[in-house]
Amino acid sequence: MKHSASLLFALLALPLAAQRPDPGEYSAAQHEVASSRGTRVAMRDNVRLSVDIYQPDAAGQRFPAILTMTPYSNLNPGVVARAKWFARRGYVSVLADVRGRFDSEGTWDPFTNLHKTDGYDLVEWIAAQPWCDGNVGMMGGSYLGWTQWWTATQAPPHLKAIAPQVAPPSSAMWNAPYQHGILAAWMIDWGARMAGRVEQVIEPGPYGGFSNYRAKNMAHVPQADLYRMMGVRDADWFPSWIANNVHNDYWDRNAYDQYSRIPVPSFQMTGWFDANFPGSPQNYIGMRESGPTPESRRPHLLIGPWVHSINTDRRLLGFDYGADSLVDLDGLICRWFDYWLKGVPNGVMDDSPVSVFVMGVNRWYRERNWPLPQTRWTKYYLDSGGKANSLKGDGTLSTEPPRGAPFDAYLYDPASPTRDPFTGGHIDGAVDARLPAIGDEVVVYDTPVLTGPVEVTGPVVAKLYASTSARDTDWMVRLIDVHPDGYASLLCDGVMRARYRDPGRNGAFNAKQLSVIEPEQVYEYTIEFWRATGNVFLPGHRIRVEISSSYFPYYLPNLNTGADNNAHATKPVVASQRIHHTAEYPSHVVLPVIPAR
Repeated sequence: MKHSASLLFALLALPLAAQRPDPGEYSAAQHEVASSRGTRVAMRDNVRLSVDIYQPDAAGQRFPAILTMTPYSNLNPGVVARAKWFARRGYVSVLADVRGRFDSEGTWDPFTNLHKTDGYDLVEWIAAQPWCDGNVGMMGGSYLGWTQWWTATQAPPHLKAIAPQVAPPSSAMWNAPYQHGILAAWMIDWGARMAGRVEQVIEPGPYGGFSNYRAKNMAHVPQADLYRMMGVRDADWFPSWIANNVHNDYWDRNAYDQYSRIPVPSFQMTGWFDANFPGSPQNYIGMRESGPTPESRRPHLLIGPWVHSINTDRRLLGFDYGADSLVDLDGLICRWFDYWLKGVPNGVMDDSPVSVFVMGVNRWYRERNWPLPQTRWTKYYLDSGGKANSLKGDGTLSTEPPRGAPFDAYLYDPASPTRDPFTGGHIDGAVDARLPAIGDEVVVYDTPVLTGPVEVTGPVVAKLYASTSARDTDWMVRLIDVHPDGYASLLCDGVMRARYRDPGRNGAFNAKQLSVIEPEQVYEYTIEFWRATGNVFLPGHRIRVEISSSYFPYYLPNLNTGADNNAHATKPVVASQRIHHTAEYPSHVVLPVIPAR
């Protein structure tokens, strides 16, 4: 592995066969595939969705079916290839364009509650067809994962299991399009791409990169005017995204966090660098704790060293996670459906429910639960001599309470935000975080060089005591693995808009109204990182925490005006920020430290 202690890695690199997720035996490819396209299926309001069907070529026989609902065209080559793969193994693969996209009738809105009832109607239509034996599952990734959870909340009688990959979480304030109240620029790009009925071309790609083109777009004010400025049309729902900047009925209509209403078993899959990471562990915990049936309370969770397009590349940004970092993902899903849809006694529910890949030592581990039951929740405190600014600062990070200067200060100018120069930002892998931290607007806290390995696997929380001269601002906290050669691997981060801070409303992503921020007042901010991590900080490395108030263009800048809706602001306010670290205000991060294995 690049940037790492190769000798130690060689000593630690034990065989993975006993730990790597292995599907074992699953349905063999024994059928030719017959297909039909463009079947129109009427929903309860008579809107017709377009459905393509790929099925075993076995006239007169009935098979279980797997439904995939997509806004990206049911003729997408990857989706079609996967449908045929399952059809050869004795499943009818049904691919549906969602309402208002491609060949389906109706009006497209990413967050309409009609997707819930459309999913129910499609499942029950499938179960009634002469080629179906009445057992229906659902699968697919990203938005296709959303459609599974939305459908599952309606509990269609013939839905027996789901397998969502990289599904976003249920709350729009948590990940998409908002993250703790902050608009994520990648969702602005996604919305531009998804405007209208078919795919739109935006430059320089589906998520954009740090180009002059994209930087100019995302720096535009007011942010509510972005789509008009970009020339985006047929996105009538975008003003609603802007107007509804708190957790309210607009988002609740399509939330799926009613886990007690979802009776089916679920197998969720994600990667440490997935842009939609929070959904999979959130859904695992929700179903384990609140599922209404014994089967639903036994979910499975798989987390690999992957980006949003999971399980496609063992190498990310120069890091080689090894051949065993890739798994037979469709085989695992097929085995899941063999058990739940075909009734094959393959022992899938005897497997460990959680499998995680731990970077640094590049090993898979099978676990009993998430978060890992053996976790030691360890506080790492921020401290300094009062000048933690930039990579040259004097900030320290340790398990000892702070004893130095009472705070660190920096200026945040929304007109000159901290910039992330990498394509797609921190969802491309463990990007080198050094360049964004060269300025004094970032404060940096490092442990001493480690003399032994420290494994951190699980969710991360920052407890920040901070003040600002403004009436609103943003706080961004990053966890970084600093290698001996200086490479600073960005592992995960947490963000929060200050006015979303109130823990009495169950966290920022559930805030139904904004808090009041008084200038210069110290407030406590509990920031749950939107991604977790699984990483061993090796000897010779350092654990680093960075704090800033922007990370552009991945997040749209807060203009610090204190307006109820930042997206309508036009005049930025420069804010003087303080991160406090005293006995009274002990700012720290809580790391999920795993004892030596």
